[in-house]
Amino acid sequence: MIELDLGKYNYELSDERIARFPVEPRDSSKILIYKDLQLSEDVFNKVNNHLPENTFLVFNNTKVIPARLFFQKENGVVIEVFLLSPVEPSSIVSQVMETTENCTWACMIGNKKRFKEKIVGTYNIDVGTYQVRPQNVKLTAELVDSEKNYVKFSWNNSDLTFAEIVRFFGQIPLPPYLKRETEQKDYDTYQTVYSKNDGAVAAPTAGLHFTEQVFADLAQKGIKQDFVTLHVGAGTFQPIKVQNVVEHKMHCEQIVFDKSFIINLLENVSFVIPVGTTSMRSLESLYWFGVKLLSGEQTFFIEKLSPYNQIESFTVEQSLKAIIDYMTENNLSQLVGETEIFIFPSYEFKICKGIITNFHQPDSTLILLVAALVGENWKKIYDYALENNFRFLSYGDSSLLIP
Repeated sequence: MIELDLGKYNYELSDERIARFPVEPRDSSKILIYKDLQLSEDVFNKVNNHLPENTFLVFNNTKVIPARLFFQKENGVVIEVFLLSPVEPSSIVSQVMETTENCTWACMIGNKKRFKEKIVGTYNIDVGTYQVRPQNVKLTAELVDSEKNYVKFSWNNSDLTFAEIVRFFGQIPLPPYLKRETEQKDYDTYQTVYSKNDGAVAAPTAGLHFTEQVFADLAQKGIKQDFVTLHVGAGTFQPIKVQNVVEHKMHCEQIVFDKSFIINLLENVSFVIPVGTTSMRSLESLYWFGVKLLSGEQTFFIEKLSPYNQIESFTVEQSLKAIIDYMTENNLSQLVGETEIFIFPSYEFKICKGIITNFHQPDSTLILLVAALVGENWKKIYDYALENNFRFLSYGDSSLLIP
C-alpha cells in the first residue's frame, strides 16, 4: 500500500498573507519563476518572456456559477442551498444548465433541519427585450432525497434556462478562507476573462491573472494555446484530515474535451504547460483514459489511484491517438468524463512539463500536486514566496514552475 506522511507537506501561512482581494489590473500581480532549479520573480504581464517558444498553454474555460441560493421561509428562517453536481435530467453540467422548467442537483444545505417542505424564492426580472415591465419569476426548491441532499428546482418561466435562473437568484461562492461576503466586484474579478462554460463553483484561479494584452503578447511570441473544461467542485477546498494522505477521499469532477482540442494537443505535445491545477488534472486524466482504451476499457472515469496501479506502458502519442480513433469510430465531437485523479509525490507526469499556478493552502491536495512536479524544492519555492511578500491563495500571486 502507498503511504505518504501529511506532515511533510505543511508550512506556516499566517492570515495576513492571504489575499482578500485581487490586484488591479489583474495582470499586475507578481509571478514567481522556478526554472532550471533557479528562483526569480517578475510581473505577470511579462510571463511571455519566461515561456519557451514551443510552449503549448492549456486553459480551463469553465465559468463560475452563482451556486449559493438563499430561500427565506414565511417564518423568517433562511435556507442556503449550495449547488454541487447535477443529477437530473442529466449528470452533464452543460446540458442541465440549458434545461428549462426543472432540474435536480446534489447540494450542500445550510439549516437543513428546517427544510421540510417546498420553499419558494421570487425575483423581479426583465425577461426579454420587449418586456414592458419586469415579471416575478418564482424559483421553487424541494428536498427530494434527504439522505443524498438532492434538491429539485422548478421555475415558472420556461423561457429561462437554469443558467439564467442562477444568475438572477444566486451568489458567487467565494472560497471560505477569504472570510468575507461576496461583493459586486467579485462577479467580474472571480472569473477568468476567457470563462465560457457554466458549471464551476470555484474559479480556476491561475487563469485570473490573464488579460487580453497578455494573450496578445503570447500570440506575438508564437505561443499556442487551447482550452479544456473542468467544472471545479467544492471538494477542491476540502482539507486533508488523515495522516496518510493516500487515504484522503478525493473529490470527483466532470471534464469535457473537444475532439479538435485532442488533435491540437497531439500536434503540440512536446512542451505542454497547463494553466492551473484543474487543467493539469484534466490533461493527465486524458492520458489515462487513452491507456484505458488501449487496455480494452471504454469508461471515461479515472479513479483516484488508478495511475499508480497501471502496469502497461503507452506513449502519450499512442494514448491520444487511441482517443481520437475512439471518437471518430463513435462519431463524437466531444468527450465527457469524470476524474478523481490524485496527483502526489511519486506520480510520473505524462503530458505536463510544468505549470502556471497560484500558491496553495498548507496540507492540501494542491500542495501535493506541486510537490509531485518539483519534488522537495516545493518548500524552497514557498519559502521564497513567503520571504518576498507574495500574496497567497485564490486572489493571490502566481508562479511558473518548470522543473
